[in-house]
Amino acid sequence: MTKDISQIQPKRILICQLRQIGDVVLTTHIPELLKKRFPYASIDFFTEKKCAPVLANNPYISDIKILDKNKLANFAKELAFYWKIARNNYDLVIDFQQLPRCRFVVLFSRAAVRFTSSPPWYNRWLYTHWTKLKNGHPIPRKAKMLEPFGIVWNGERPHIFLTTKEQAEARALLTTHGVTANDILVTVAPTHHSATRRWPARHYGKLINLAVRENKRIKFVLFYGPGERACVEEVMATAQCPTNCILPKTMLSLRQMAAVIEKADLHFGNCSSPRHFAVALNTPSLTVIGAAGTGWTFDSPEHTHVIKNLPCQPCKQETCARGNQPCLQELYPEEVFPAFKEALRTSLQHP
Repeated sequence: MTKDISQIQPKRILICQLRQIGDVVLTTHIPELLKKRFPYASIDFFTEKKCAPVLANNPYISDIKILDKNKLANFAKELAFYWKIARNNYDLVIDFQQLPRCRFVVLFSRAAVRFTSSPPWYNRWLYTHWTKLKNGHPIPRKAKMLEPFGIVWNGERPHIFLTTKEQAEARALLTTHGVTANDILVTVAPTHHSATRRWPARHYGKLINLAVRENKRIKFVLFYGPGERACVEEVMATAQCPTNCILPKTMLSLRQMAAVIEKADLHFGNCSSPRHFAVALNTPSLTVIGAAGTGWTFDSPEHTHVIKNLPCQPCKQETCARGNQPCLQELYPEEVFPAFKEALRTSLQHP
């Protein structure tokens, strides 16, 4: 809708971004932008339990409203939960996703302004105002969504606010594994739930081997999620340089992973949430692109990607129509290695 909302002065604001983890990371600059525009407003954030850790410690967020689906035993309890959130006297609700659970909160809200991006006709009655999304990376796109409020994006980036304790624990973890100030540290995220976005583990291992042969100062920290340890073990076995590879005995939490990425010279991996952590933590990154498009690469020299550039890319599908995922399987380590070296060279010049 076109009604002017640039002069509103909300006292309580709710941001709705339920998932996924990377998408929530790419929304962490929004509370800062809103707080600059509305310094006296209280800003809450509605998200899923698995995503909440990336919002912890954010000084611009007053409260995180956490959706724990395991605790909502039935539909009545679920509705009561959304009702309780919505009735926090919000003046402004900003819905970035329009998921059903977000829409329930919007529905129950008495907010004078219920704002989103252009909703489909059947959802428009839920919202009082909306705007057309601009093209581009999610960071500027989400920020520019706020232009009707008189908010101008000046390059503010997402941020994960780590504690000094978390940073110290990351240093201790690296020291325990023999990482010194003379080493070059690279974090690696070789896993993904979708095979069309997962560069083969053997390719990661071979690239690590190539890198260590050229520079024995490089140390690699391997990340994995629930049920993914076999993938990183395959990377280790293929790399055949155990003294240069760090595989934590237990899976790191999101915030532990973030603290290690902050210490790294470069993050390397698939198109998954750790690449967005790197942007939020000012760590250069290189991403291997499969089915996903290149639009997720932040427009900055220290964040790059490598892609096979097949005619079928990006298909953005969970299964490969050709059946053999040539965009990843046939993107060989020897092809990626020059891009890796260049990304590492650039990263070592990064302030």
